[in-house]
Amino acid sequence: MITDARVLQQEFIPREVQHRDAEVNYLSSILEPVTDREPTEPTLLYGPSGAGKTCISQYIVEQLRGSVVELNTQYVNCWEDYTRFKTLYQLLDGIGQTYDIHRQSTPRDLLLDRLRDYDGPPYVVILDEVDQLQDKELLYDLHRIPKLTLILIANREEDLFDPLGTRLQSRLQNSNRIHFGQYGHKELVAILRDRARWGLQPDVIESVELGHIAEHSVGDARVAIGILRKAARNAKKNGDNQIRSDVISEVVSEAKLEIERNTISRLKPDQRVLYTIISESEEIKPPTLYEQYEHRVDDPKTERTVRNYLAKLEHYNLIVADGNTKARTYRTRS
Repeated sequence: MITDARVLQQEFIPREVQHRDAEVNYLSSILEPVTDREPTEPTLLYGPSGAGKTCISQYIVEQLRGSVVELNTQYVNCWEDYTRFKTLYQLLDGIGQTYDIHRQSTPRDLLLDRLRDYDGPPYVVILDEVDQLQDKELLYDLHRIPKLTLILIANREEDLFDPLGTRLQSRLQNSNRIHFGQYGHKELVAILRDRARWGLQPDVIESVELGHIAEHSVGDARVAIGILRKAARNAKKNGDNQIRSDVISEVVSEAKLEIERNTISRLKPDQRVLYTIISESEEIKPPTLYEQYEHRVDDPKTERTVRNYLAKLEHYNLIVADGNTKARTYRTRS
């Protein structure tokens, strides 16, 4: 039943993209100077989870690689590589400059100096989950490197810009911006149809079943692809030659739980503490939450940073915020 399991993974970069023509064309035009070996201003892609930001950025960069004779590219997930050292290490790795770098003994300034000295082809860098960077000043340093073109990805503009200092805000305020809205039902069906066409045997799933998956996904392509993958595996295990609605219904909770567990595993230590406190409570108000958080960590972040962390947990459907600012409470979704 499954002919290419890679296609059913969230990380798969498709050969063509559905229902993002405006975003694709705009980002392509922004990056056009790179084909003439000229860098461009940073570009921020923002919008809800599962709206195609990462997929589209990687798709465009792959297209760019095919049209430029010499081009270096690198993708960095700042949720995983959120420290200054880890991010710079990944950027140097993209140009083959990590051969003598050691985490314990290499001076931190050496990494940035080496990146500043880069004199190769244009270098296009995708910084995903960029609002998770521990040291936002790194963006200022990267912005000043002539041959570096930055594509920044976040859920909301304010998650990135609000914590920045005046100097960095002024630098990035004029960056290009592309907003990604949530996928609609028809758009998700089209995405799923392509994934089925590329990764499954012909005619194993009908349009009605694709529609059922889209209904369960609530605009999130990650969830939709996860449900399709789980349904295909279960159908194969059951010896079925088609993916039917009853199989889809059986795997919805499991697929969503898998995404939730994967997201939780990537949380920063402080975010994990906040999530744990909320999980232990039926519901909790911000003052109580922050008080408990302060007692559980050695170096508590500011209330503003904690609010940003909570917004991140909410964006990724790990928690629910009820009420307005003064009467807000937090609870987990499960």
